[in-house]
Amino acid sequence: MASLLRQIVAGPRARHPEAGLDLCYVTDYIVVTSGPSSVWPRKAYRNPLDQLVGFLDRKHGEDWAIFEFRAEGTGYPDSEVYNRIHHFPWPDHHPPPFAIIPNVMAAMRNWIQRVDEEAGQSKNKDKKRVAVIHCKAGKGRSGTVACSYLISEEGWKKEDALQRFTMRRMRPGFGLGVSIPSQLRWVGYVDRWANGLGKRYVERPAEIVEIHVWGLRDGVKVSVEGYIDGGRRIHTFHTFNGQEKTVVEESNGQQTRPLPNGKRDSETLSTPENGSPLSSSLSLSRASSGSIQNAILKPSSPLILPTSDINVDFERRNKAGYTGLTMVTAIAHVWFNAYFEGGHEGHRSGVFEIEWEAMDGIKGSSRKGTRALDRLKVVWKYAEQEGDGAAMGRVITEPEKGEPVPEGQPANWRGEDDEEVQPVEGVDSGRKGAAALTMSAMVNQGASTLGKELGIRKSRADSANISRASSVKGGSTPPDMGTAAQQVEESEDQGVKQCGPEGEELSYDGSPDPEGGSRQDTKTGHGMEAGMAKVAHVISKMRPSEDKAAKKGEVTDHQVDKDDSV
Repeated sequence: MASLLRQIVAGPRARHPEAGLDLCYVTDYIVVTSGPSSVWPRKAYRNPLDQLVGFLDRKHGEDWAIFEFRAEGTGYPDSEVYNRIHHFPWPDHHPPPFAIIPNVMAAMRNWIQRVDEEAGQSKNKDKKRVAVIHCKAGKGRSGTVACSYLISEEGWKKEDALQRFTMRRMRPGFGLGVSIPSQLRWVGYVDRWANGLGKRYVERPAEIVEIHVWGLRDGVKVSVEGYIDGGRRIHTFHTFNGQEKTVVEESNGQQTRPLPNGKRDSETLSTPENGSPLSSSLSLSRASSGSIQNAILKPSSPLILPTSDINVDFERRNKAGYTGLTMVTAIAHVWFNAYFEGGHEGHRSGVFEIEWEAMDGIKGSSRKGTRALDRLKVVWKYAEQEGDGAAMGRVITEPEKGEPVPEGQPANWRGEDDEEVQPVEGVDSGRKGAAALTMSAMVNQGASTLGKELGIRKSRADSANISRASSVKGGSTPPDMGTAAQQVEESEDQGVKQCGPEGEELSYDGSPDPEGGSRQDTKTGHGMEAGMAKVAHVISKMRPSEDKAAKKGEVTDHQVDKDDSV
């Protein structure tokens, strides 16, 4: 059964000829693999850890170590990989907190280049050791780090590093290896950090002064987020409300009405001379239909983030036509780092600008739903110390060879808070055959457990002062709406392939595949994987059959965790 689940989740994707695992060699000293596991139910559909360790032992002896980036938990204890593991966790589908980059690079360099070995200690002093990198899918986070290492420690050009990772990890026609816009932005930051800034980074608390938004649609919730807990978690520091928005210009799709004395141009939006948060009849706290605005969002009190990593998150919602329900029709966000958007040049403030099309979509995809805005500019400044008014901050440099390298606090390897394996309501309800009858429902329902998604959800108390656009009841459904199964799309881990140290692509049966496989061969989405995780969860909970239970046809009852989503 476990083998069947792994094949369903992976599809007929290429397998390594020796290990039968999802892994590839980016170079002969950097191996990227999807996240393995040693426990059920994950072991049923992910790389089995014992097989991965066995392969690495046979291939590289003791010259391999793992570098993992999973804030959701590794899926195995450190002892099962001989404690040769380095933890630098951060959340999936997001760029790393930049403050950990110097340490990640130094830790990989020290291992690969055998910095920890004394002269004459090893006969293979000139042979590089192997860094085994993994996140969940072995693509976004892993690709960001692999490319960053090639750029900062091996002298590769940014374009060459990204191209190498794409060539070794992705099948033709499936796009870039590192494809999430904010992660690509971070690779660009690493290039500037390594080649233009002497590997010097200054971490400072940043204050969001205001956000200028062009083409803001109605019903959009705007939040500012940042990293906490050493980068392991993302925290929402502020969500704007109607009292914090000043509309400079508005239209209903046919006519445009600039507000009196309001200045507007292609560079900035300025508040009208007599303007106030109530100068528009269409504030965030009121619903409207078809409204498009140029607006300024300004927090009512200082909005200070503890680091220079800043995320601006957008969510557009419609009234669902039922009490307590909301239809989410657009989701997008964008990360930037203030130090690389003007701070490194000595400026104490700056502006970051981006178009809607260039923002991050749902779970790393390009899908955002209906348009929520046209473009925005974020005006930021460094937070100042009390007294002398100097900008707060600490200088972070890459540890020298031989110096100790700080690491992150690992997440719970069991991943107990991971919704991926929470069973759907109704499974094992006590009636004979209940589990089997709901397996297909779990596969479809899996898409709704993977973080932010489009569709209907419960309204929350903390969103009471945020607008919702007009009800979609009786109207046309946005193209991104539909059942959970219909919402599953080609996700960021689609099209990954396996290749050997020389870059040869390997087919499912273990033979070289120079054609690169077909696009249809590997079409499996995040929703399918999460659904199969639920199936595996149920299977792992089923106890071995007993004579009495078999005779009576009894089914073991299990505790059901109710999903908050509708």
